[in-house]
Amino acid sequence: MDVPITAATGAAGGLAANEHGHGQLVGIRDVLLTANSNNLTWMHFYSMRLTTGIVTIVLMAASMGCSHSKKLRRALMEVEMIAIEGGSYTMGDVFEYENIDATPVHPVTVGDFKIARTEVTYGQYDAFAEAKGWALPPDDSLGRGSRAVVYVTWDEAAAFCDAYGYRLPTEEEWEFAARERGKRLLYSGTNDEAAADAYVSYDRNTRPDQTIVASRKPNALGLFDMSGNVFEWVADYYAFYPNPEDEPVFEDLETNNMRVLRGGSFNSPLSAARTYWRSGTLRSIRSASVGFRCASD
Repeated sequence: MDVPITAATGAAGGLAANEHGHGQLVGIRDVLLTANSNNLTWMHFYSMRLTTGIVTIVLMAASMGCSHSKKLRRALMEVEMIAIEGGSYTMGDVFEYENIDATPVHPVTVGDFKIARTEVTYGQYDAFAEAKGWALPPDDSLGRGSRAVVYVTWDEAAAFCDAYGYRLPTEEEWEFAARERGKRLLYSGTNDEAAADAYVSYDRNTRPDQTIVASRKPNALGLFDMSGNVFEWVADYYAFYPNPEDEPVFEDLETNNMRVLRGGSFNSPLSAARTYWRSGTLRSIRSASVGFRCASD
């Protein structure tokens, strides 16, 4: 028996179930949660206000899914996580205030969370895929091991994180972490474009075979490659930020197939590695420049 529990993404609110199992708009920021008797496809719920009904449904969904085999657990390689203390910041293009994908800027508050120290590597993903019986993503004969894995769809990335009991980071979390807890930071690790090469792998300093994770300096939180190396999938569907005076429009992750990419890559210009830079693409694409990292509560 399927148990649908959906919470639409958006900067200002979401849907939560009340005690009758219906939806009501509350002042929260969260992502889609859907569960059935065999699989928990999404397992994260941000909330500033929780009713008994919400808690009951979330716990029920959790008890019905997220049961990964011992064999799969044994096969997984370690993913090192870094704890990030939550806080409030102004999200978006706080430099020129003109990037159409990153304006209007808006206040955001995130709770405490954890995020992976590096992007997921071929070695980590291969161990997962082999245990699942999935085909391995191609590497274009450039090597595997510690290179950031690419050619992985959004759903495959989400499944990898879920196998660890993790999830993909939300956009708010991702930018907060890239900006060292919300600082006014142009690139993850520095505001100085002349110093960017020390932190960022992009089209003028990196070849496709050089995308080994943690090759450059980390930001002040100890996170590597938040700017550059490979683009990273995040949890959210792609949409423009709403104007403050507009009512936000909420959509279901299962019906909106556009997803957000963050961080820039080895074959994109330095400008795409800016901490506010975002773009959208279909969840099903496989690209030589798109990878991911995991997060958790």
